[in-house]
Amino acid sequence: MKAALAAFSLILFLASNVTAADELELSPDQIQALGISVAPLPPKSTGELAGMPAQVVIPGNQLFIVSTPLPAMLEQTLVGVGDHVHKGQTLARLQSPALAEAQRGFLQALTQEQLAKGNFSRDEQLWRDGIIAESRYRSAHSLNIEASAALAEKKQILILAGMSADAIARLQSGENLNSSLAINSPIDGVVLEKTADAGQRLDSATPLFKVAKLKPLGLEIQAPLAGVQSIKVGAEVSIPAYAASGKLTAIGHSLSDSNQTILLRALIYKGTDNLRPGQNVEVSIASHSASTAQWKIPNAALARVQGKSLIFVVSAKGFSPASVTILSEGAQDTLITGKLSGTEKFAIRGVSALKAKLMGIGGSE
Repeated sequence: MKAALAAFSLILFLASNVTAADELELSPDQIQALGISVAPLPPKSTGELAGMPAQVVIPGNQLFIVSTPLPAMLEQTLVGVGDHVHKGQTLARLQSPALAEAQRGFLQALTQEQLAKGNFSRDEQLWRDGIIAESRYRSAHSLNIEASAALAEKKQILILAGMSADAIARLQSGENLNSSLAINSPIDGVVLEKTADAGQRLDSATPLFKVAKLKPLGLEIQAPLAGVQSIKVGAEVSIPAYAASGKLTAIGHSLSDSNQTILLRALIYKGTDNLRPGQNVEVSIASHSASTAQWKIPNAALARVQGKSLIFVVSAKGFSPASVTILSEGAQDTLITGKLSGTEKFAIRGVSALKAKLMGIGGSE
């Protein structure tokens, strides 16, 4: 308690006896009493924005919702959440009276089309021989076109219901009507959700499964405006904690209302097995600006005075405040740039005491 009072008294003494110069004069004994520790600037990390928060997402073109094409009863599910599936693999089987009705409509349209086609062929020959009037020929031609269009429509309904071309061909060749419907996977991927169970009666377009391709994975990154100036689409993106990496694919054009950051998007190709959709991570992005020197320093080394970000550099008589620009700020470290040579030593502890001395010169923050 006595030591704390002594340190506080020393701060007040220093604040009342500073000069107008930028350099903060401190003796070695004063530095020790205030608990100030120094360290050399770390090696330059030119060309990298580190410690930016991001969330792992699934790219929109890799996520599919598999739903029921017709009203049906779910007879059997063949996969569960987390299962890997391949394109065309059957995920579930349905029983749908509506499918049998659609097949019947197709067969009726097929019969009408064959009849109209035969009538048109006969009337065309009769018209060419001068036996019938041209109006009758044109009427037969029109009916043939309408019947062909109706058949194409009924066939498309079966395709949308999930029937394959081979199944439609077998139905066309005389196979009996069938109300059983297979639901197949549209991609090679992983089942993320299963929203129905066997025995349920489902309406048309009811979601059954959510299937996604998890390679590559996407990232949505929140970046400060100052840092975005030095990066470009195509820059390398890495997630050091999970040995994952990829490329930057898009840079947003507007600031978020909540934290005034810009949304960046990236695709992760390497190390995706270590990540999960929805996971929060910290990422680093390579910068294209090779001329801008950057340093990663502890958050505790930063001081904010009168709207400026400062670090305190060791000088001949004590410390000198140096203005820096924050490029990105992480949980433990901050990436900065500024007019520094890289050989300086700076305060990493006891910064609050130096800030108090500086405020005694220039006023409050």
